[in-house]
Amino acid sequence: MEFIYPSFLWALGVLVLPIIIHLFYFRRFKKVEFTNVRFLKEIKEETASRSKLKNLLVLFSRLLAIAFLVFAFCQPFLSDGENVKKGDSIISIFVDNSFSMNALSSDTPLLSIAKEKARQVVNAYTESDQYQILTHDFEGRHQRLVSKEDALGLIDEIQTTPEVKTLDKVINRQLQVIDLGEENKVSYVLSDFQKSISEATMMPDTSYELNLVPIQSVQEANISIDSAWFDSPVAMPNKINKLVVEITNHSDEASEGVRLSMTQNSEERPVGSFNIAARSTTLDTVNVSFIKTGYQDAVLKVSDYPVQFDDEYYLTFYAKENIKVLSINNGGQNRYLTAVFNGLNNFELTNKAINQLQFDRLPEYDLIVLNDLSFISSGLSSELQRYVTEGGNALVFPAANGNKESYNSFLGALAVDRLEEWTKDQKEVSRVNTDEFVFNEVFLSKNKNNLKLPITQGNYNLTNYQSRGQEKLLSYRDGKVYLAKYAKGRGNVYLSAAPLAIDYNDIAINAEVFVPMLYKMALASGLRQEIAYTIGRDEVISVDYSGRSDDIVYKIDGPSEFIPAQTNTGNTTYLSMNDQIKQAGFYSVKLADTEKSRLAFNYDRIESDLGYLNSDQLEAQFEGLDINILDAQIDADIGATVSEKDKGIPLWRWCIILTLIFLAIEQLLLRF
Repeated sequence: MEFIYPSFLWALGVLVLPIIIHLFYFRRFKKVEFTNVRFLKEIKEETASRSKLKNLLVLFSRLLAIAFLVFAFCQPFLSDGENVKKGDSIISIFVDNSFSMNALSSDTPLLSIAKEKARQVVNAYTESDQYQILTHDFEGRHQRLVSKEDALGLIDEIQTTPEVKTLDKVINRQLQVIDLGEENKVSYVLSDFQKSISEATMMPDTSYELNLVPIQSVQEANISIDSAWFDSPVAMPNKINKLVVEITNHSDEASEGVRLSMTQNSEERPVGSFNIAARSTTLDTVNVSFIKTGYQDAVLKVSDYPVQFDDEYYLTFYAKENIKVLSINNGGQNRYLTAVFNGLNNFELTNKAINQLQFDRLPEYDLIVLNDLSFISSGLSSELQRYVTEGGNALVFPAANGNKESYNSFLGALAVDRLEEWTKDQKEVSRVNTDEFVFNEVFLSKNKNNLKLPITQGNYNLTNYQSRGQEKLLSYRDGKVYLAKYAKGRGNVYLSAAPLAIDYNDIAINAEVFVPMLYKMALASGLRQEIAYTIGRDEVISVDYSGRSDDIVYKIDGPSEFIPAQTNTGNTTYLSMNDQIKQAGFYSVKLADTEKSRLAFNYDRIESDLGYLNSDQLEAQFEGLDINILDAQIDADIGATVSEKDKGIPLWRWCIILTLIFLAIEQLLLRF
């Protein structure tokens, strides 16, 4: 047996007082004359003997009552001598409030169970102890030590959050606070310990005790919409666009007849139903069509209970009213190029001589065509590099007699293959890459064999370095490239090996290839447009910036409203969300109350897989460390377990009871 406050044992010194009183207690007797001496002698002996025994019993009762009262103040306990904490403590309690804690255990949400267990842990400690209450939110108020009363208040305020921190980050955050004190350091983690976030890469500091409290669901079934994307880079109006949806069944049983629906621009329509095998992912295709241009909002949804945070997937995309194309010419315009775009609806072509360019207007165009320029200046090269990396598309037709060094300087700066020797030979294009967006679904299969492909009378050979990321779109019979694509930054460079001039290249009069090629290249300006973002992951969003004033302030408006931190770089503004988006949905990027962009945010799917680490797996993961795994059954009082573990088996209540018993015995002895 040990004592929490052994200094109170000095109070046992008061035991000497009843002993002194007992020894020096003399009862005064009254003398009575009586003739029968023998009878008096017998009475005297019997009374003295009984009185002596009674007084001794009273004395012992008083001594034991006082002793056990002193022991009660010393707070005795029984322990194994290893884990018992003496003195005050710093207790850090992490309550997992992620979406997976909405799962049920015996019809009770896991989060409700975790909060109740957290209260029991707090109540197992004393008023003089200090507490940290931590959640996935990692808020500032969770970064300080509070009193017992405040800790209970913080627990009551805990709600589910889209934020998800891995176990090693949680342990690190607990360390930062509890290391501030010299007292006993104890940490508790109340969580469902999903496998996806419970891989601790940072081993806990063994200078404090870490207690894991698994609170897990009775079922692990969940279906989630993980992602969605268009099978072509750009969704076009007045056409059926195919939207691919990725759906995962995270349970051990197959799901049949799962219903998928879509709400498009506030109009809901059923898509259909599907079957999905256990522990598998399936891809489904949804047809999306629209007439109006501008931003289009859509929400995909499956019905799944009770874990619902991943049942909806928000996406938004932009359909431009006009696709703007700029042709940069040496002097006169190419009439074939002009004819192509004049014949296309929603396309707007601008022809500019190289000496008439306004560099600050380049970001306004979706496609820039370099039409047989004799020389590319360093200024134009620099602006085109910025244009491409920030999302523009450039189509380069090199002039037969152009300055090759200026071209290679421009191409080299973008890490694109360079021009080599010029050959004046007739060559015929024989291969078309129909897997890439530009020529995908352009030619009918029955006409592919009869397709007339370009013929050139002269061309440059292109270097073919693997590191350049060359993707062949059109190739000559000898395998060399005629037209190649290079993805650079957020944009693309399309490089032709031959000039556009009709003297060297007949592609301009080959409408069967030329028209769809230019059409799809111009549309590809939306190739890298994100249709959805993930809360907590995509923290920096880029928007086009055409202003020149640092006073321009963007605002995010949606389920929540705030002004993000922003950085202007070239023609792009980067907006930092800084964990301010907490709710999935649609958000507008506004500038002076005018919508400049539209964003769709979804909850992180990291917790969609409800696979948990069981007690054996947790023990294996933390093998050799000071880790305790506590039982968290609904009807189990974890507070009693905590108290017994940290304070031993308390005996002070028994001491109070024994004190009262011995006081009662004393009174009975004195009365009878």
